[in-house]
Amino acid sequence: MSHFLNIESIQEQHLIHEDIRVDGISILDDVHKLENHYTDFKHQFDGLIISFCSKGTMTVKINFKPYEIRAGSIIVVLPQLMIDPIQVSGDFQIVSIVMSIDFISAFPILRDFITNNEIRWNPVINSSIPENNLFGDFVNFLKKYYFNKSGNKNTRKTVLQYLIFALITSITDSYSSLSQGSGIVRKRVDEIIDNFYALISKHARSERRVHFYADKLNLSPQYLTTLIKNQTGKSVNQWIEHVVVMHAKSLLSSTSLSIKEISQELNFIDSSSFCRYFKRCTKLSPNSFRCK
Repeated sequence: MSHFLNIESIQEQHLIHEDIRVDGISILDDVHKLENHYTDFKHQFDGLIISFCSKGTMTVKINFKPYEIRAGSIIVVLPQLMIDPIQVSGDFQIVSIVMSIDFISAFPILRDFITNNEIRWNPVINSSIPENNLFGDFVNFLKKYYFNKSGNKNTRKTVLQYLIFALITSITDSYSSLSQGSGIVRKRVDEIIDNFYALISKHARSERRVHFYADKLNLSPQYLTTLIKNQTGKSVNQWIEHVVVMHAKSLLSSTSLSIKEISQELNFIDSSSFCRYFKRCTKLSPNSFRCK
């Protein structure tokens, strides 16, 4: 059985005090202690996770592939990917930054980050020791700032957003240096999923039909639907909705475009259709989301 987590459930399970909580983000020590039997805790998170391991080892499947986490490892888990812990050493220590899509939507450029295929298929970075020390120092500073109760919550949220933006920019540099010949052998099914993600990232603004993506991949809609559901745990339509809503949230939070203009930008017939679609996916109207 797979557990589905969101930022609120994580804050509650880790007993993050109300005075510390910032909407859309939590910074956690030893996130593996979320459950008593973590190695039986297969789960998905609806936002972005960035973690830094400072001690010990962990074996985990991310997106159905096994990885070895060790001291100095940087782990980036994109939204909705399956996390299946296999083994955790007794001395394992990790700091995790968990963020909702809403939290990072203030920076439209981050849409490219959370739909990046290189990151999706390379969630664990083991770079040089000096780089890791710098990254660890940055993460520890973020943790100290997060747990500092002084200051206005809105100000803390803004500062954290910019610090996260800097952090992700640094991580992106690490990925751009990864060679294509990294030794990871992709099977045909991986290539299809990879290409599907690339297509929805590029076309979901204007195309929400399963047939469109199946035609682009030279597959039958039924085969594509079955493959994506079996391999990712989400249907083709759910993935399309995920990307469309991500674009919509970014436009609502980072631009002054009207609801009508956003509906046109996302190729809806009219603003009413867009509002119904957005509310069905998020339980909020576009205006309610914008006013949060």
